[in-house]
Amino acid sequence: MQIEEKLKNLPARPGVYLYRNAEGKIIYVGKAVSLKNRVRSYFQTGASHPPKTRVMVEKIADLDFIVTDSEVEALILEQNLIKEYRPHYNILLKDDKSYPYLKVTLGEDFPRVMITRRHVKDGSRYFGPYTRVGAVNETLRLLKKLFPFRACNQKEPPPRQRPCLNQHISRCLGPCCGLVDREKYRAMIQEVCMFLEGRQEDLLKSLLTRMEEAARKLEFEKAARLRDQIQAVREVVEKQKIISGGFEDRDVVAMAGVRDETCVMVFFIRGGKLIGREHFMLKGTEGLSRADVTGAFIKQYYSSVDIIPGEILLAEELKEEAGVIEKWLTGKRGARVHLKTPRRGEKKKLVEMVAKNAVLTLDQIHSEEAARRDDTKAALAGLAAALGLEQPPQRLECYDISNTQGRASVASMAVLEGGRPAKDQYRRFKISTVEGPDDFASMQEALRRRFTRAREERELLNTGQMSSKEAKFHRLPDLVIVDGGKGQLSAARHVMRELGFAHIPACGLAKQEELLFIEGAPDPVVLPKESPSLHLVQRLRDEAHRFAVTYHRNLRGKAGLKSLLDEVEGIGEVRRRALLKAFGSLADIEEATPEQLAAVEGMNRKAARAVYDFFHH
Repeated sequence: MQIEEKLKNLPARPGVYLYRNAEGKIIYVGKAVSLKNRVRSYFQTGASHPPKTRVMVEKIADLDFIVTDSEVEALILEQNLIKEYRPHYNILLKDDKSYPYLKVTLGEDFPRVMITRRHVKDGSRYFGPYTRVGAVNETLRLLKKLFPFRACNQKEPPPRQRPCLNQHISRCLGPCCGLVDREKYRAMIQEVCMFLEGRQEDLLKSLLTRMEEAARKLEFEKAARLRDQIQAVREVVEKQKIISGGFEDRDVVAMAGVRDETCVMVFFIRGGKLIGREHFMLKGTEGLSRADVTGAFIKQYYSSVDIIPGEILLAEELKEEAGVIEKWLTGKRGARVHLKTPRRGEKKKLVEMVAKNAVLTLDQIHSEEAARRDDTKAALAGLAAALGLEQPPQRLECYDISNTQGRASVASMAVLEGGRPAKDQYRRFKISTVEGPDDFASMQEALRRRFTRAREERELLNTGQMSSKEAKFHRLPDLVIVDGGKGQLSAARHVMRELGFAHIPACGLAKQEELLFIEGAPDPVVLPKESPSLHLVQRLRDEAHRFAVTYHRNLRGKAGLKSLLDEVEGIGEVRRRALLKAFGSLADIEEATPEQLAAVEGMNRKAARAVYDFFHH
């Protein structure tokens, strides 16, 4: 047997091992001081493994290993491979690929501050990850009020003759017009980083020094701006809770777990003050010790952050891995990092407080999930009753068309499964057989391609010529929703009958009136405005629209087209040019508020609201 031969030849050196199942998929990644001893321990007769490990061992069909020069190198490689392959039997941060960060693009002459979901080594500083999108958006809004950094999307600000609107309202220093040099702009960016690091006291000292200097030079307008900035920072500082008598920087980590799900809470203390907290959900923790779960979290979390304090307090002692993790964190930080598990005193109370918050957060998450399941169940049942379906639909697919006067037409397919977005099931179609603005024909092409692929894939699956992993369209919906009224629905039903899928119910959801149309029914179905069923289909329709517009925007960008604004009702050539002149780019227009849009020459409140709604639908 191949695996037995590999077990005989394992070296007694540090490294990483990978287990594969019969399909060749990596199901577990681990590290070891001695690959020989660690890997063989899994296959020893009579070994007492936890239930989860026993199940995993039964599925191991092959193994690979990579030798490293040290255990620290093995730890780093282990985390990189876990992130890349997300093996089923490893402890994993749930949805860690989608956690947002605040990114400061220090590699640019005039850096930007933006939200990103990709953490790459590009010379930028990353702050996060944040587990709540609302929190990172709120932080970015606060930063924009405190610091006048540029909001334009280009890596380097394009030269302009006239400043943009943000510069006029003192929200940008105006590097595009040469109103600030590189050194002064980057000094301001360093203050942004200082704020995000939690060094608000140091920032206040710097701002006070600058304000006093401006006052001495009789630059009273500049001094007044700095005074307002100081007051805003002080308001943030006053909200921070002092929880330590000293001025230490430390993270405090504790957890609460139920079966296969664990909530890990992290408190961030800077200068003795609590500046923030985040919680992270882990999956795959069933049957494992709290120390093992803590160690897995520490390795995954700190491999994705740029700021590591000198002390990390833990509720659980890591024992075997503590030394190598400390050594790894010390190398990453560039200064000594201590992992401590306090047994008494102030630090012990601090850990207990974090643990209590972890329990409360997990309880809240479970309560919200239970309420959401009940609401979703009721919404699906109500939708089934309204449309005359035999049972609540579990898989809903919604289709939307996006084009500009027939150019670059695309279609999107958004999916709900069990009432929740199944984004890995979303599909998009570049319309290729339709000329001119014909939404009916475009809808028919999209559905014809979708259901033709479904029929082909189901036949290949039945004959064993294709695996479910390769199939992209074999899952059939319980309900098809098309964005539009009777015309779009009729076009969709024609294709579904033609391809033998007429048994799948379908309806059209018309915009504005939000009416549901059913084939053969003389009158549309009217759901109450507050109906959970209506809200559910609206969310799905909005997802399909967003997905279609995003794809359409990408295609138009590739084609060299200047703007999507000619899709917006009330925006003609004159207003389009005025908006692009005022903001500089489509991305800046998308970020603008209705008030900023309305302030552009030639615009009014109605047109501004139309532009805003288009991008934030």
